[in-house]
Amino acid sequence: MRFILILAAALAIYWTGLSGYFKPMLISLGIISILLVLGLVHRMKIMDGETAPYGNMHRTLYYSVWLFREIVKANVEVVKAVMSPELEVSPTLVKVPTRPTTDIGKTMFANSITLTPGTVSMEIGEKEILVHALLEPMSASEGFDEMSARSAWSVGEPLDRARLM
Repeated sequence: MRFILILAAALAIYWTGLSGYFKPMLISLGIISILLVLGLVHRMKIMDGETAPYGNMHRTLYYSVWLFREIVKANVEVVKAVMSPELEVSPTLVKVPTRPTTDIGKTMFANSITLTPGTVSMEIGEKEILVHALLEPMSASEGFDEMSARSAWSVGEPLDRARLM
């Protein structure tokens, strides 16, 4: 029920922000459309703790800040490698074990890998992700341990401090 109320509030804010009108007719149409969406969401049973992890928003925010720093660091490394006269590019494939157990956690981890310059998630398995790495230092599966632990934590799983550097 909590998720439905949060979704209703989010849809109302979104609808109001997009329309910008406060005439009774338009507000009533907005309320009707929000109720229709809520009815569909409830009937389709697509609203649960994993698909709407509102309780973990602060964790996701912390993870996003950490990931942004990692993206900047990886950008610098890729630019150095590509711009060097020796062209130190050595593409490799590596299977990276995943720490997240939920689908949303695995998706967050795979997307984080792909967002990081020089790496691309190619295939998500049950317990591992196949990653294409542009540089050899980026291909060490241990290098993904911290990202794996942090992405699992960001979606509500317990933090594995042993995997953090």
